[in-house]
Amino acid sequence: MLKRFTCLLAAVMLNTNLFAQAPSLLWPSGLMIDLVAHSNYQSVNGYAVQPLAVNLSNPNVQSVLIGSKNPAFSWAVNSTANNARQVAYQLVVADSEKAIYESKPNVWDSGKIISPQSTAVIYNGPELKPNTAYYWTVKVWSSNRAEPSSYAAIMPFYTDTVLGDHKLPAYPIQLTDQQPVSFHQKGNVYYADFGKDAFGQMKLNLYADKDISSVTVRIGEVVNADGAINRKPSGNIRYAQYQLNLRRGLHTYKLQLKPNAINTRPAAVKMPAYIGEVTPFRYVEIEGYEETLKLEDVTRLFAHYQFDDSAANFHSSDTTLNAIWELCKYSMKATSYLGTYVDGDRERIAYEADSYINQLSHYAVDKEYTIARKTSEYLIYHPTWPTEWILQSVLIGWNDYLYTGDIRSLKNNYENLKAKSLTALEDDTHLISILNGKATKAVLASIHFGGEPALRDIVDWPHGAETDGFVFCKYNPVVNAYYYKALTVMQKLAADLGNTADADYYGKKAIAVKKAFHQMFYDAEQQIYVDGDTTKHASLHTNMFALAFELVDAKHRPRVLAFVRSRGMACSVYGSQFLLDAIYNANGGSYGLSLLTSKTDRSWYNMIRVGSTITLEAWDNKYKPNQDWNHAWGAAAGNIISRKLMGIEPLTPGWSTFSVKPQIGGLANAGIDVPTIKGTIKAAYVQTDKMFEMNIVVPGNTTAQIYLPIKGQKYQVWVNDKKVKSHTVEQFAMLNNVGSGEYCIRLEKIGD
Repeated sequence: MLKRFTCLLAAVMLNTNLFAQAPSLLWPSGLMIDLVAHSNYQSVNGYAVQPLAVNLSNPNVQSVLIGSKNPAFSWAVNSTANNARQVAYQLVVADSEKAIYESKPNVWDSGKIISPQSTAVIYNGPELKPNTAYYWTVKVWSSNRAEPSSYAAIMPFYTDTVLGDHKLPAYPIQLTDQQPVSFHQKGNVYYADFGKDAFGQMKLNLYADKDISSVTVRIGEVVNADGAINRKPSGNIRYAQYQLNLRRGLHTYKLQLKPNAINTRPAAVKMPAYIGEVTPFRYVEIEGYEETLKLEDVTRLFAHYQFDDSAANFHSSDTTLNAIWELCKYSMKATSYLGTYVDGDRERIAYEADSYINQLSHYAVDKEYTIARKTSEYLIYHPTWPTEWILQSVLIGWNDYLYTGDIRSLKNNYENLKAKSLTALEDDTHLISILNGKATKAVLASIHFGGEPALRDIVDWPHGAETDGFVFCKYNPVVNAYYYKALTVMQKLAADLGNTADADYYGKKAIAVKKAFHQMFYDAEQQIYVDGDTTKHASLHTNMFALAFELVDAKHRPRVLAFVRSRGMACSVYGSQFLLDAIYNANGGSYGLSLLTSKTDRSWYNMIRVGSTITLEAWDNKYKPNQDWNHAWGAAAGNIISRKLMGIEPLTPGWSTFSVKPQIGGLANAGIDVPTIKGTIKAAYVQTDKMFEMNIVVPGNTTAQIYLPIKGQKYQVWVNDKKVKSHTVEQFAMLNNVGSGEYCIRLEKIGD
């Protein structure tokens, strides 16, 4: 009874009844076409409107449009029954809902297809017409029942004006009207606080009894101690002042925001004309208004991409960690205002390093993949200057496939990704260097690099302040760690594309690079890795990237991890992604939690303490004087909490198999909802010094590898009150091939 009682307590964290009767029949939900969940979304100037097929040719209506000749369909198999598996599906497409209701799909009927595939099922019917509304649905068969499910709710989609072999859909930028959360008057100034920073516009309802009235409006991201907006903020923290001349009577005024000279340059990603210019701000002051101003007269128009605020949730026994999660989650929504991942507001340029972290953290908080894919493909042709960031394009592309199960983007860009793996820079050392004469114009052209500024190694940014004294040499271990990781990814990608010759090529190269990396950079005397071929200096970066990208053999791992721990957070917010990956990969969860919840000035807590509600570009203004306060690359903690602390990561493309390997350190409890293309994974953990308990919801059509932290040399594992056998893997007890269902899994220490 004790085990059942504890399971029910943890089930409350999951918001589910663990022992309720589970449905035995699978049914499809969460339908997506070309990774779009709301395929009939339409808006006018940022505001959603009732979707109509007649709107497709209306230039004033922004629609989600499917531009692929052969789009891909995906769905989740919704069942909590144990080992619920799809064994077949039938997908139908028609040009009207009526045709489907009458069981007369007049465009395409796949027939019953014997397959477990529920992601990226490619359309295989007659040629689709442009500027046309279509409707689709799917039903599935399960392994334990002869009858199929009912059809899923019918989903409409609209085709683009021109269809192509590979054309990405996207959502229009959306506007959400917001009123202040705090509003008061002091003297002749009204003060409004919207609670959180956001990219947006400002709208005011103002009355004047004469035509010569005017008011002063100030907007900004930071306030002084007295609550007034800081009119001279440091760096690229935003502030602006506007003078509004009022007309007689009651009118609605919208500030005409002044474009910034830097972030509207030709290289910058531009705001769409139907939205117009935006700026980040939280606070507003209205001075000189002679009438009574009410809260509802002050409106911020928050610009953002499609975002489901309820898709992901996290809560733990540590309030600081909870606040950091919310900071990172909100940062994903707030920085999506361009529909492409960018560096924040200073330049509005897509950088690979920003996008890699943004992508992983976005996946952690929402089941939305189109913005990441759009950015990934944009960066193919718009690379930036750091050597290792070129290699990140390979990792970003792989993440797209791993999280969606849709290989089409990688297939379409395969030759480009081969070039971006930078094998052309490898010499007879089996390592790469930009100083060995191989970075020719032809090589740079193959990666679409324009040559300005010159390609060069970065390690971390800013140089010097955040590189832990890294010594730049001819052969750079950080760059070569990325190179090794890119080769391992290319091997898997080539294999999944059926290119066995390339898979063999990249596999052999990866083995050679790992051996060469150890030979050149490992210092046997220090028992750690040094910064180059001509130095004995060892930095945090060299060793954390080696750990993060699995270049350190098991026998060297304890010493390397000890060195990494000795350096603390001697890296930037960008570097923290790989530092924490390294720590958790080496099973250092307790230390990882201490960094996540640190309250030093190099911490996520410090971002909150200084007053930001979006993650910063740097830990603090003193570490980067020109920083902005809206940088998604500062949100690494978001994906680390999901992927590493809670331990939930895909193992195979499309989440067909995934790992649950919690490393919650000293937390008493923690719970999370992780949105995936196969459905939401729900997990809750409770622990004492003698037991670890996990409540887990494994979605239909998936399989989990589950790890439980061992509490002693002898232990027993229970699953739903039944003793089971497990395998000891390092410091964990592992249960393999756990099928769909709801489980209470408990590890108990035996003896003292």
